[in-house]
Amino acid sequence: MPQYLVAIHLPDDYDPAAESEATIRDISALNKEMVAAGVRTFVGGLEPASKARSLRAQRDGRVHVTDGPYIEAKEHVGGFWILDVADLDAALVWASKATQACRVPVEVRAIFQKPAADRR
Repeated sequence: MPQYLVAIHLPDDYDPAAESEATIRDISALNKEMVAAGVRTFVGGLEPASKARSLRAQRDGRVHVTDGPYIEAKEHVGGFWILDVADLDAALVWASKATQACRVPVEVRAIFQKPAADRR
């Protein structure tokens, strides 16, 4: 079955301590619903973007490491679900529930999988 990433986008100044009890309750209920439906493969929250490290390969073979996210933006991925669902339409149904529960934008992307003949 195809897998989809449902990424939660948070503003850079997001404070998890400020989440309302209703938001926490709704996210918990959504997680339980995903588990009951057998679609949730993995879920994870991420540290703030300010704690990220970005790495870039250099032409001389070295790797340059910098503090912060790869892209300067007003939002960042704050958490995500990996879902096993039949198709994009099914992933969008779950993402709709996620954006309502989290009260922030979410993004859906298929996880690339090589065709069976290419898996060696």
